[in-house]
Order: sequence, then structure tokens, then C-alpha cells
Amino acid sequence: MRRGGVNGAGVIGRRLRAVLPDRRTLATMRRDPRRDLLAGLTVAIVALPLALGFGVSSGAGAAAGLATAVVAGAIAAVFGGSGLQVTGPTGAMTVVLVPIVARYGTGGVLTVGLLAGLLLVLLALAGAGRWMAYVPVPVIEGFTVGIAGVIGLQQVPGALGVAKPDGENPAVVAARAVSAFASSPHWAAVLLAAGVAALMLIGGRLRPGVPFSLIAVVAATVLAKAVDLPVAVIGHLPSGLPSPSLGFLDLSAVPALLPSALAVAALGALESLMSATAADAMTANDPRRGGERHDSDRELFGQGLANLVAPLFGGVAATGAIARTAVNVRSGAVSRLAALVHAAVLAVVVFAAAPLVADIPLAALAGVLIATAVRMVQAGALRALARTGRGEAAVLAATAAATLAFDLVTAVGVGLLLAGALALRAVARAARLERLPVSEQDHAGGRIAAYRLHGPLLFAAAHRLRVELTAADHAEVVILRMSRVTAIDASGATVLGEALADLHRRGIRVLLSGLHPEHRRPLDALGILDELQAQGRLFATTPEALAYARDTLPAVPAPAVGTR
Repeated sequence: MRRGGVNGAGVIGRRLRAVLPDRRTLATMRRDPRRDLLAGLTVAIVALPLALGFGVSSGAGAAAGLATAVVAGAIAAVFGGSGLQVTGPTGAMTVVLVPIVARYGTGGVLTVGLLAGLLLVLLALAGAGRWMAYVPVPVIEGFTVGIAGVIGLQQVPGALGVAKPDGENPAVVAARAVSAFASSPHWAAVLLAAGVAALMLIGGRLRPGVPFSLIAVVAATVLAKAVDLPVAVIGHLPSGLPSPSLGFLDLSAVPALLPSALAVAALGALESLMSATAADAMTANDPRRGGERHDSDRELFGQGLANLVAPLFGGVAATGAIARTAVNVRSGAVSRLAALVHAAVLAVVVFAAAPLVADIPLAALAGVLIATAVRMVQAGALRALARTGRGEAAVLAATAAATLAFDLVTAVGVGLLLAGALALRAVARAARLERLPVSEQDHAGGRIAAYRLHGPLLFAAAHRLRVELTAADHAEVVILRMSRVTAIDASGATVLGEALADLHRRGIRVLLSGLHPEHRRPLDALGILDELQAQGRLFATTPEALAYARDTLPAVPAPAVGTR
């Protein structure tokens, strides 16, 4: 018992050491500090309006968005598995948090973040990071399109300057907001939101390196203050972070909040690893970054720690942020120091510039997030994906529609199920049965037939191949060449056994040739090969099988001379 406990502790210790940053990882921050400082400052300028906007949009408030960007951003920068990842509140996470805030309040959403952080740490220690690589690209793209739509719909009340109506479905809430605006229109908020979004989209296209989001928000704030526009503003923000506390935690509510925590953890893992992979792709050929790739398990661990600690300071759940990570890479960051600087600059804003942030109009932040949602949809990538086939387009559309209609976890589930079904169909089509030509001498008047099985003999294709095989012809001996079979599962082995039994009942002898050793296991387990092996009808090569067939076929008597 003691030895087992010690071994278990040793395994946990090894896993923990594997996901903690080592000296080599931390030493990368000395590569080019000047470049990292400039990149971190640039990212902070871009991240400030996003942190405020996503905090407000989630329902937890602007202060929660800033606290998330500072605390989670710093912890993930140190402990994460990507040297260039920038962590903070994101649009995808906001979509999940809105109904949690509406149902359970701020304390509930902080508890969900804490539980999600614990789940992410456990996933990291279990080595689950590698499994995230199996999410198909159409699911990810559909997921992104759906999130963009939800983010845009969530900003409609703020952009119209009306109080957010009741409801959880963003389309319903947006429709109610439009109805409220139509009954009593006031255009100041609309003009501010439209102006901010237009400046970001047009300016970003003309000068991608300029932080138009901050410029637009500052201009909208100055304009609203100068002419005293009747628009809602962020309002008072505390100068500094609150003291860490677990006062929000209600243990009796944990069972009810656990499903939401699972959804948040799944989304955090998916989005963070997607963002880290994107950073790898952007720096693959850049020698300054050392050609490093992210460590998936370490990234999950870093995100888990970030989400464990952020709620203690009033922060909501965070993930790796694709947009801010891309800005970090394009700004020349070479190590995790840039993301750490980004968090430090935002901390300065929290402690020194809170009164200035308080005057930002909510409509301006709505405009920032509307422009962000528009930028999330890459029309060129969607067109390219749609051209690859109707199946991929269907997966994308179904995932996007499910994101809008339901929730993000359901949407990913729908996309994975549909993608899996299409993959099985492709597997079924890849498997085929080919009739091989046999010389006149060998087929002995059509008494010997040879077939080659191609591809995977899995449940998706096995029944079709059985029909083709058993309806083959009236030969006395059938040779099955198995050398080009790539895989066999239990269903495929069962159906193959049924086909052999059908042929046996028709008086046809079956010979197998070229069976790979790794494919014998499911066949042996089900006893499919027992009779063939006992009768010596398993052969390494097809010529051996043909020789056996010729030697064992009974002779056909020659027709009598003169008979009709």
C-alpha cells in the first residue's frame, strides 16, 4: 500500500515538474528585452478597450475585465506553455459568462472561474493537451463565426443606448433592444458606436499597425465630454485591485455551477490552444523566436492557474486571446516578457488612471466589440474552406448556427458529431473490393476467383464489402488478398467472419493471403481465423494460395466423345 502511494506521488511529482516553467523557459525573457517591452506596450494599448468592453459585456463590470487582464495575463505569461500567448477576457468566454451572471450573479461567475481553473490544472496533469489537436478546422471556423455573431448581437443594447432587456438568447435580447429603441429613439449612442466601429475597421485596413481601437475610444470620450452627450459611461472604478478573497465562494452552490464550470474549462482549453497554435504558425520561420512551439499541457496548466487566481481579485474566466496574441507577434515580441509587460501596463492603468477610464461611454466600447466581431470573420478563409467540399461547409454552418441558437459547448458537440459522421462516410468510401484477373490456367474454367481488399475494414464500410463479396460469383475457391487492408476493428472482423460463413454455406472454400500481423488480433479474438488456420488456408503470399487452390481442386472429367 505504501509503495503504491509513493509511486502515485512520484507520478504526480513528475507531471507537475513537466508543466512548471524551467530555467531554460524563463531565461528566454533575456533574449531581447527592448523588443519585448515595445511589444508589451503595444498589446496593452490594444487590450485596454477590449478588457473594459468584455468586462462590461459579460455583466461583471469593467473593473472585472481589467482585473482579469492584469492577474490572469501575468500568471499565464509566466506559467503558460506559449512564449507569445497573451491571456485575458475574450469574446468567446463572454458569450458563456453572460447567462451565468444573469442566473447566479457575480459570485456565481467567480466561482465558475475558480472551478474551471481547477479543472484545467487537472487536465494538464492528466496530459490532455494533445487531444485538443483533433478538433477539425471546419468546427473551429464555424465556432468562430458563431461567436462573432453572438458578440455582435450582445452589443446591440449598448450601441443603441438602451438598458439591456431580460433574456439569455442574444438574438432575442437584441430584438427587444431594437424594439425599445424604436419606441424612444436617441441617436447619440448609435453615432458613437458606429463611429468607433467605422474608424477601427477602415483605419485598421489602411494602417494595420496603428491602435485605432484606443484612438477611437479616446476620441469618443473627448467628444462625449466636450458636448455633454446624453450617453451612459463606465462610471467609477476602484483605484487598484481588491484584496484577494474567497468571500464569493458558496460551497452549497458548487454542484449547480459544475456544468457551467465544465463548459468554461472546455472553452478555455480549446481557445487557448487554438491561439497558441496560431502563434506557432506565425513564427515558424522566424529565427529570433528560436523556432519554439508551445507545450499544450503546460499551456493548460498556466491557464488553469490564471483562472484559479483571477477570481480572488474579482476577475472573470480568461483564455488565451487570439487577437491580442497576433498583435504581440506582429509587434516583434520574442518571449513571454512581452505578455508580462502587457499585464504590468494595464496594472498601471488600474492604479493610476481609473478616473480617466470612468468617463468612457459604453456605446464606444460596444463599437469596439462590434468591430472586433467583424474582424473575427475571415471571409477569404471561409470561402476557401467552402470550396473544399459541401461536407466541410455543412459542418461550418451547423456549428455556427448551433452557437447562435444554443451554447458554445453544444455547438462544438454538434460540429464534432457531424464532422465525425462525414469522416466515417469518407472511410466507408475509401474501402473497396477489387476483382483480380487470374490466368486461364489458374482459374480453371472460372473455378478460382481472387479479390483484393483495399483500405480500412471498419464498421462504416464492412457491411457494404460483405454484400459485394458474398454476391461475387459461383467460383469454387475464393482467394482474399489482405495485404492492402490498413486497419481492422471488431465490427469489420465480425462482418468478415459472417462473409466467410456465407461463402462456406454455399460450398465455396476461402483462402486468405497477405494478412498483416497487427491485423490478426481482432480476428483471433473473435475466432474468425480458427477454422482457416486449422485447415491450412492462411498464406503469406497470393502465389502460394493460388498453387494450393490449383492442387486441391478436384479434376473435371472430360466430356465423352460423340455425346450431345
